[in-house]
Amino acid sequence: MKLLNHTLLYLSASLIFILSIWAVVFYFSMMDEVYDSIDDGLENYKMLIIKKASQDSTLLSKDSFDESNYAIRPIDREWALRATEQFRDTSMYMEYEEDYEVVRMLTTYFSTPAEQYYELRIITSMVEGEDLVGDLLHALLWLYVAVIASAFIINNWVLRKIWRPFYELQHELRGFKLGEDKSFKPPQTKVTEFRDMNDTVAALLKANIAVFQHQKQFIENASHELQTPLAIAINKLELLLEQFQGADGQMQLLANAIQYLERMTRLNKSLLLLSKIENKQFSKEEKVNFNQRLRQQVADFDELLQYKDITVEIVEKARFTRVFNADLADVLITNLLKNAIVHNHSGGTVHIVIKDNGFEIANTGLKQPLDPGKMFARFYRAADNASSTGLGLAVVKAIAQLYQAELDYHYEAGIHYFNFQLPT
Repeated sequence: MKLLNHTLLYLSASLIFILSIWAVVFYFSMMDEVYDSIDDGLENYKMLIIKKASQDSTLLSKDSFDESNYAIRPIDREWALRATEQFRDTSMYMEYEEDYEVVRMLTTYFSTPAEQYYELRIITSMVEGEDLVGDLLHALLWLYVAVIASAFIINNWVLRKIWRPFYELQHELRGFKLGEDKSFKPPQTKVTEFRDMNDTVAALLKANIAVFQHQKQFIENASHELQTPLAIAINKLELLLEQFQGADGQMQLLANAIQYLERMTRLNKSLLLLSKIENKQFSKEEKVNFNQRLRQQVADFDELLQYKDITVEIVEKARFTRVFNADLADVLITNLLKNAIVHNHSGGTVHIVIKDNGFEIANTGLKQPLDPGKMFARFYRAADNASSTGLGLAVVKAIAQLYQAELDYHYEAGIHYFNFQLPT
């Protein structure tokens, strides 16, 4: 969820709570004012009726409401002296509504100069609570919609404008890659917090660029300085082995030394490759046809396949083409295909299935599954191949992580399956 929408969500929830409390308080305050106004009107009407009754005695015989809103009936002196004036809500049948409606009634008592006591009841129309609540809820709903609509407009116009430096910084960071000749330019802003964030990010990137450049220089120096003496040592030992006329045991020692130096060379190359992948130094990308490269790699391994009597079958279900670093694509295919061949047995098979977003390599080999928790770890080697560097599948895993691809392994009925799949 975007930050602006997240803000709007909390704002909407807060408004619902606040407006609900406001509606309850407003309802009771309004009803209190309504009752005060009606009761004041009844009191005023009472005074007018009593004054008129003292002048016109015929009013004292009106004991029912009928067409008027008051009724008078005589009562005992003792009852009149004990009773108190009261206001209350009651219901009366209304001819127009053809139903009972709530009315406000004032019951009071008075006496005439002739010491006659009477009960006076006065009624007036009352605001219907249910109708008032319905109207209030309806008005509150429209008020809430109007407030939310206003908040949405403000949120997407004013706040988006305020947060523009943040989004510009986000865009700049998304397009920034270490190793590219592109300087980081933070957006200009007058907001202090955003300016401090820009300065902090710029300083952090500057430090990381410096570390990256030093590391890159070290990797390049290490690649050159280590590969050269190793190649010279292997060459001299090979010449010495050709000229050596000693015992078979001594010749075997020389051969073993050459073998370990060659393994050290491969190990050094793999470690340097891993370091470059993790530091994202393979920034140059192009459209890579994996179908073509898989066919080419199988052809390159033709001699080894014939030597081990391994049959390779390629099933192209789709054309797998993606923007990818060409060198890493070759390394990925080479390591997986080499793993399927080296850990295979004589007369075995390798089955390759190419899909629109990846490929799967299945091979015969050990009659037991590999350890999924260790097989992609560095320096993990199968027991049947002591000459392996244990970095081939680690390099494959690093390439998959670089491109956020899925790399799965499973074993079924004597077949080892490696599945590489890029996100769609």
